[in-house]
Amino acid sequence: MEVRFQNSPKETSAMNTAELRKNFLIEQLMVDNEVKLVYSHYDRVIVGGAKPVGKTIELPNHPELRAEFFLQRRELGIINVGGDGTVVADGESFTLRKMDCVYLGKGVKSVQFASKDATAPAVFYLLSSPAHQTYPNRLMKKEEASPTDMGEVKTANQRTIYKYIHADGIQSAQLVMGLTVLAEGSVWNTMPAHTHTRRMEAYFYFDVPANHRVVHFMGEPQETRHMIVANHEAILSAPWSIHSGCGTSNYAFIWGMAGENYTYTDMDAVAIGDLK
Repeated sequence: MEVRFQNSPKETSAMNTAELRKNFLIEQLMVDNEVKLVYSHYDRVIVGGAKPVGKTIELPNHPELRAEFFLQRRELGIINVGGDGTVVADGESFTLRKMDCVYLGKGVKSVQFASKDATAPAVFYLLSSPAHQTYPNRLMKKEEASPTDMGEVKTANQRTIYKYIHADGIQSAQLVMGLTVLAEGSVWNTMPAHTHTRRMEAYFYFDVPANHRVVHFMGEPQETRHMIVANHEAILSAPWSIHSGCGTSNYAFIWGMAGENYTYTDMDAVAIGDLK
């Protein structure tokens, strides 16, 4: 498990492209028959990917956690962005189709991932945060996730937002998760941009066509930076940073947060005219 420490706004403003990518971009997150994990010191979240192809794979424990098992003091959100798959938690089986979500609470000892069809494997995105309380395991189908249409064609940001783990959805200790799907012809996400110093955020981009990319904007509102992001890559977003993207095609992304609260609307808006 890779461990990444925090970066201040001052040092980030002086980073070149390679340094930005090394600290904030997570590449090669989905690897056949592996569970890849990155531990971030931003609110101590763990970003991960699990892609079972032809065999069952298990969520490993790591010495860095100093725990008897991965979820001894943590909770976990899982969203499938691939073919049909199964998550088994302490013997309880959950079937996930594309864009379904399952939440696993603190105390689950064994987590296994499998695909229904090796030729169309499941692709599980994982986000874990420390938990002070145990909440029930729960599956939420895409259709149950309060889909909300937002944006307009004229501003190239027509999109549908699905909210899974939040104050009015699946209950958690501090984890928040959902996803956004942009309509054909729309490319902008989360614009106008915002920050929220009370919690960090992570983005995972999916359904980005092979020959296309997303330009992800980060940094302080008056000191922005950007990274070019491909399909199935993730971004760590510091609490002081904006997080917004514009693609060369429409795409989708999973957003997830952890920190002081899990109120979906808690954000500090930044006017487009104030960005630099």
